[in-house]
Amino acid sequence: MLIDFTVGNFLSIKDKITLSMLASGIKEHSTTNVFDSGKHKLLKSAAIYGANASGKSNLIKAMIFMRNYIIESAKNKQSGEDIKVIPFLLNSETQKSKSSFEIIIQIKDITYRYGFEIDNKKVHSEWLFQTQKSREIQLFTRELQKIEISEYFKEGKLLGDKTRENALFLSVVAQFNGKIAISILKWFFNLNVMSGLDDIGFMSFTLEQFANVVEKEKIENLLKIFDLGFENLKLLKIPINNHEKTEILPYGAYHGNLIKGSTSELVDVLATHSVFNENNKIIKQIDFPLSLLESDGTQKIISLSGPLIAIFENTSVVVIDELDSRLHPILTKKIIELFHSEINKYNSQLIFATHDTNLLDKDMMRRDQIWFTEKDAYGATDLYSLVEFNMDNGKKVRNDASYEKDYILGKYGAIPYIGEFTNLSEMEK
Repeated sequence: MLIDFTVGNFLSIKDKITLSMLASGIKEHSTTNVFDSGKHKLLKSAAIYGANASGKSNLIKAMIFMRNYIIESAKNKQSGEDIKVIPFLLNSETQKSKSSFEIIIQIKDITYRYGFEIDNKKVHSEWLFQTQKSREIQLFTRELQKIEISEYFKEGKLLGDKTRENALFLSVVAQFNGKIAISILKWFFNLNVMSGLDDIGFMSFTLEQFANVVEKEKIENLLKIFDLGFENLKLLKIPINNHEKTEILPYGAYHGNLIKGSTSELVDVLATHSVFNENNKIIKQIDFPLSLLESDGTQKIISLSGPLIAIFENTSVVVIDELDSRLHPILTKKIIELFHSEINKYNSQLIFATHDTNLLDKDMMRRDQIWFTEKDAYGATDLYSLVEFNMDNGKKVRNDASYEKDYILGKYGAIPYIGEFTNLSEMEK
């Protein structure tokens, strides 16, 4: 479970900003949008709004970077190899300063606070603390190659000398089967980051699930919620060496997928539709290849259905950039509502960046679930939530405010500034 994520001096992020999944003391949707982790009240979802180039995607890229660097640090980094981190480049001081990353997560009943500071050459500092009851305990701290290991992190003993200056100590300990280190790495493996612009890439995973009878039924039950206009789905397999026009592909075109482990078959999904006569009576059914005749939005929902089922059957954190891309607002809203519903029985968390203002709805979202990114006059990204925002009158946003209307009117900031249109003849001068 994610509690906080903090990043500083990375891409458009100059000063440290924190995305928090801790529920504030407000009361709205407390039985649906919030869950009790045993130690914390946490949010099931968070939406990030902001103008284009305001830093929404860079916040997500920071989470991706931290995830990948932790997973790959010990096994891939060779001595002397540069760390591919990009600091805030619009300031002469930050260009040569360290980038920082810190995350607070809960694994079972233990809270971990882990972070590091790096530049392109080496790890400058690294730390890991845990809170099991009420007191935070240091597991290890690191300053360059000096690593201090407490009695509570015995799995890290004797591994300091095996840690290169461009590798993370936590990753090295996990390589040597440290129990705590492995549990944290597993958490990052389960941090699912998706792009709403490139979601078709998840179709292969969905097709793998679709090949299993039990998983196929789960996917079909999930898709019924979205009412996509077809009767049912079938799995279509065509041998690669016999990729020809058939009756099942009436237009002779096909865009297939390879299921993992298969090199002999192309795989796609057929959507079954009813055919009507002039009296609007069903006379037969016809199968259309999903990749050929269904809309991009339909393909996106089906592509995401497999990952969504997997997410709802585990405790996961999923981060989606441009969630609303190619989706009708009602479908986007339904995906979010699933995370707030009983279907999400293991309390997986959704963090998503979006421009869909229809989701700024007090009947669906709490004020602490709504976040904004905005760049200052010097090109640096700021991040703040609606619950902490001060209006012009100095007061907080009320829970009966019109979030969508007020956001579009610019009352919360985080919108694009559009200059005045000028006469074309003046522009040509």
